[in-house]
Amino acid sequence: MTNPRRDDRLWQAGFLVGSALGAAVTVLGRRAERSARRGLVDWTQVEAVAVGRLRKAPGTLTPAELRASEASYAAAMAVVVPRLSSALGTELPGIVDRVGVVDRAGWVRANAASFGDLIGRLEGQLLDQVVPAGGGLVPATLAIANRWVTTHQIGYLLGFMGARVLGQYDLALLAAESAPGRLLFVEENIRQTARVLDVPLDPFRTWIALHETTHAFEFEAHPWLRPYLAERLERQLSAFSNGAASLSRDGLKRLGRSLRGEAGAEHWMERLMDSEQRRLFRETQAVMSLLEGFSDFVMDEYGRDLVPGVERISERFHARRDQKKTGVERAVMRLIGMDLKMEQYRKGEKFVAAIARAGGPSALNQLWAGPDSLPREGEIEAPERWLARVTGSRRDA
Repeated sequence: MTNPRRDDRLWQAGFLVGSALGAAVTVLGRRAERSARRGLVDWTQVEAVAVGRLRKAPGTLTPAELRASEASYAAAMAVVVPRLSSALGTELPGIVDRVGVVDRAGWVRANAASFGDLIGRLEGQLLDQVVPAGGGLVPATLAIANRWVTTHQIGYLLGFMGARVLGQYDLALLAAESAPGRLLFVEENIRQTARVLDVPLDPFRTWIALHETTHAFEFEAHPWLRPYLAERLERQLSAFSNGAASLSRDGLKRLGRSLRGEAGAEHWMERLMDSEQRRLFRETQAVMSLLEGFSDFVMDEYGRDLVPGVERISERFHARRDQKKTGVERAVMRLIGMDLKMEQYRKGEKFVAAIARAGGPSALNQLWAGPDSLPREGEIEAPERWLARVTGSRRDA
């Protein structure tokens, strides 16, 4: 026969244990929720992951070696800026004072800060979706796990890019204040690339400086361009934030197929967009093709007068850019959109060269007259359509 008192004590003990567990879960849930809402990404850890990967990259330089190379870039800019200002008919005051020579880790830190500002604009709404107030332990724990994964993914990708980027016109499109950009030269990568291509270092530095200074010209000589791109980026980010929770399992499958390189005319990014997002995306891609193509055109067109042996440098550099990548490299480049950037270089340079052949300097200047002069969808691939629309010319490009 059971003992009623014993059963009562067991029941009471079970009730107390259950209550304690419930209270503990509630406390843990609140703590986890506070932790989860600290952000979608741990940016300090992003930098640590990226810089850790870059320690294995060849050609590491000491701070003293970086400082010693600054004089070479000052000399390159002293030649590039006057020549470019004369050729393009625009002064670029101050750009020579906004030049930084950095190592790979310095590039990572600059871009982690930019990425952080960008994602920070999405975090509020996204955190409300993935960690709803009072949602409890499970969604908060999943959000913390996702933050760990996302942090390491971004760190890996910044490490991947940090071993390859040569130079950058660093411009915060969405900054509250319209501060001018600055030029960054990743000296470790520039030296390593010159060594691999077997080209002289100082002319190669000047050639890269010409490309990046052209980007400065594009934005600083045309004040309308920055707010034009910023407005589109704001709209894309807002649309993405509002629709992030509706990413379907089918959408993730399409993403996987795209990253594996399976057939399809659209980029994986487009497959996750609605029609308005896709329109903005393609409009922006046309502008980016112009920006990159114009800089590549200038590198080769005006580099003849500035860079000894420019033909050899250009030939070897473009051959290396176009060489076949490994499967992992192709997947990573698709994931971060670098495949689009490579396509922008190719299409954009062909477009700008065609405009120059058909319309000369006046047509090149017209490219930057205002938003209505920017190439529209389909015109990068068919420059004669741009010429007919903007200049009224019917000449073949």
